[in-house]
Amino acid sequence: MNVARLSAADCSIDEFVELVESGAAATSISSYPFADRIDHGAVVYDSEALRRTVDDERTMRALLAELADVFHSGPGIAVFEGAVDPQVVETANEAFFAIIEQQRAAGTAAGDHFAKAGANDRIWNALQKLAAHSPEVFYDYYANDVIAWASTAWLGPGYQITSQVNVVNPGGQAQEPHRDYHLGFMTVDEAERFPAHVHRLSPMMTLQGAIAHCDMPVESGPTMYLPHSHKYELGYLAWWLPEFKKYFADHHVQVPLRTGDAVFFNPALFHGAGTNLTADVRRIANLLQVGTAMGRTLEYVDRRAMVEALYPVWLDRVAAGADRRDIDRSVAAAAEGYYAPLDLDIDQPTDGLHPPAPIDHVHRALDERQSLDVLLKHLA
Repeated sequence: MNVARLSAADCSIDEFVELVESGAAATSISSYPFADRIDHGAVVYDSEALRRTVDDERTMRALLAELADVFHSGPGIAVFEGAVDPQVVETANEAFFAIIEQQRAAGTAAGDHFAKAGANDRIWNALQKLAAHSPEVFYDYYANDVIAWASTAWLGPGYQITSQVNVVNPGGQAQEPHRDYHLGFMTVDEAERFPAHVHRLSPMMTLQGAIAHCDMPVESGPTMYLPHSHKYELGYLAWWLPEFKKYFADHHVQVPLRTGDAVFFNPALFHGAGTNLTADVRRIANLLQVGTAMGRTLEYVDRRAMVEALYPVWLDRVAAGADRRDIDRSVAAAAEGYYAPLDLDIDQPTDGLHPPAPIDHVHRALDERQSLDVLLKHLA
């Protein structure tokens, strides 16, 4: 295997199976003294017991170290029973369903990263929308200690929470198994462009979480997980392959949840929402993507203003027959090269895993010889 670059051609289902199954065989409750039990390969914690136990700085440090080990070297998934007061969840649900009704009345359709657009009810940027709609509810919800413990354990201080509410209605079909943000939102071709050490880094930058906003028996389709799958270095390339999808389909686990339970997991864990087989359960969860504070550049740069100033020069160079490689290198130094962060009410993943980055709009504009006004409309 090339140590600098990874290729989908190097993916081995046999190596993957060995890694997953040996990890599962080695998982023991004795490795996790704060935990209540191991259930379906996940490390399960009693939130109220933790609140009684974690009463000083030394104990807190030990708990955070244990959670980090679960996410990194363990099965990759921790379940926290009773994480959020069910009454707080129900009050938040009132706000969330009101927001959903507002979106429907406005004719707003919601795209989805890994499911058919419109099949589920989505609230993008539910964090900000809840704060604006019901600030007191927001306070009660996010004053939660379990959310803070899990986020701090994996990301340290200064973490940044984002939230997307997902309602899978009766009959809603399962998602494709996948990994999550960052490289998990890329195609194989896109992910292959990143060196191996970035594949190792990507899971360290985000923590994935979900708060159950209703009781979720297995038949309602709670998230499917494959414990230990986050350890496979080529996983961002492998989850697309049929043999890996089949293994996931045959060996995934689902942990039933009750209202207020929380799940946090390594974003590189193979996972996907399950099929809602019930006739009457609107399975609602608040999905959390918690990002590292360090995922930012040193200075704030108004790259759109830079593009506005530079685009006429680039367009002139194209017309003059300049080497496109030189033009593209200049574009890369100025334009925003990444699609995130997004306003997912506008920039929805309707035609792929993610919308185009601003730099993609610039390249297209140069290819099509668009005017600056047209480019600025696309960027807006």
